[in-house]
Amino acid sequence: MRMRPLLCCLLLISWLMSVQAMAQSCFDGTWKIDPTESHSQPPAKPDVYLLQDNTYRCTTCDPPLDIRADGRDQKITGEPCYDTVSLKVVDDRTTEETDKRDGKTVGTSRMTVSSGGNSATVKWTGSCNTNGDVVAEELILSRETKGPRGSHAVSGSWQIVKRVNLSENALVITLKLEGDTFSFADPTGQSFAAKLDGTETPVKGDLSNTMVSVKRIGETTIEETDKQDGKVVEVIRFTPSADGKTMTISIANKVKGGTRQLVAHKQ
Repeated sequence: MRMRPLLCCLLLISWLMSVQAMAQSCFDGTWKIDPTESHSQPPAKPDVYLLQDNTYRCTTCDPPLDIRADGRDQKITGEPCYDTVSLKVVDDRTTEETDKRDGKTVGTSRMTVSSGGNSATVKWTGSCNTNGDVVAEELILSRETKGPRGSHAVSGSWQIVKRVNLSENALVITLKLEGDTFSFADPTGQSFAAKLDGTETPVKGDLSNTMVSVKRIGETTIEETDKQDGKVVEVIRFTPSADGKTMTISIANKVKGGTRQLVAHKQ
């Protein structure tokens, strides 16, 4: 018995649509984060700096810093992205940190305290990727406590209250869920393809040697756990909306505490 042409065509279209639906997941596509829709809960403990007697200390940095504030490169250990740090005092309200790896600058951080002393701006750059692409951001800080008498204006404890001017290459990500494999890529060349069974997978293009594991939480959430040197540093959850147009990205910092909730739009 021969199938009528119209019925055959309808069945073929139905099959193609079914295959396409199976090939696409709600995670698939390129997504762009909208900073205006993002929210943060600051860490329970603020950052603490002390610049006094030509010595700079940051007890809350990872790794902690205790270096001379003379603008010269000084060897440090425990940081996979860079191996030297220098701290230059620009003026009585401004400092500039430079991080290098094998003699090449891979990060900068310029902190300027307001004339009133209760707020500060930090402009930082980083290129902890094999492409050498620079990511940049500006942070607004609020003072929690003052430093000791006679110390530089940056001394004391500070809390991040706002993040602004994040560079474009830190706002775009590409995701794909195919079978039991979840893939991630960004414009700086960092990427991974990890199994949903929790197997740890290295992030390609990342100089900090991050290992990633992923698992599915329900039908619409993928949870990513990032480790460095065997220690969990971040837990990230990707949750697309029901209409597939937006995605909520929740980031929990497991080193300093605090969370960030980002909203990304499908491109």
